[in-house]
Amino acid sequence: MRKKLTAICLLCMIFLVSCGPQSASQDAQTPENTYTITKVSGDFEWSTIPVIPIDKVLWTDDYGIRAQGQLCYDNDFLYVHQSAVEKDIRAMNTEPLSPVYEDSCLEFFFMAEGSPNYFNFEINPNGCLGAGYGPKKTDRISIVRNDAADYFDIHTDRTADGWEVFYKIPLEYIRLFEHDFRFSGTLAGDMFKCGNKTVNKHYLSWTKIDLDTPNFHCPEYFGKLVFE
Repeated sequence: MRKKLTAICLLCMIFLVSCGPQSASQDAQTPENTYTITKVSGDFEWSTIPVIPIDKVLWTDDYGIRAQGQLCYDNDFLYVHQSAVEKDIRAMNTEPLSPVYEDSCLEFFFMAEGSPNYFNFEINPNGCLGAGYGPKKTDRISIVRNDAADYFDIHTDRTADGWEVFYKIPLEYIRLFEHDFRFSGTLAGDMFKCGNKTVNKHYLSWTKIDLDTPNFHCPEYFGKLVFE
């Protein structure tokens, strides 16, 4: 009888060990934090590309500002489209190294699998780009290109209820920093909406950021981006 009880206890312990961590892992990576980047070829319609909701309101009251993004790729480019529902649009900055995050701003951060560094792309309604690369907010290379609008093919438009931006990130550009990078596997990343000096200061993200003070530069909270 004692041997039977010992066997049963061992089985229970095995069950608890195997089930406990798996459940925790599944909770950590929820479906809402995973997005599949669609592969495209030739001309494509953005209406066919799934949406990333930038709808987590952080650190301020909810002023009804909302945003969303889309990603797709081909052999040469990662294509980005972001749009915002925003009444009081601020667009003051136009020069390289301008603090575009003070304006109405849409942002995309991503990092290659296994890399300690991440890219940040921040764009205002003027198409003014702020970009950087590094491991954290206080340790980054600011990337300045006088031809940024052409190189990244940046286009912005005002819409009936806000504004939007389209641009593309060349594979050759990413490989300047991540030499073996390919459009395959997974990325870690997030999309944001902010406006530090807009009428209603606001911060929104795709994934929830559990910090007391505003900070988008926290890759530990990035979601999962999977190349199709």
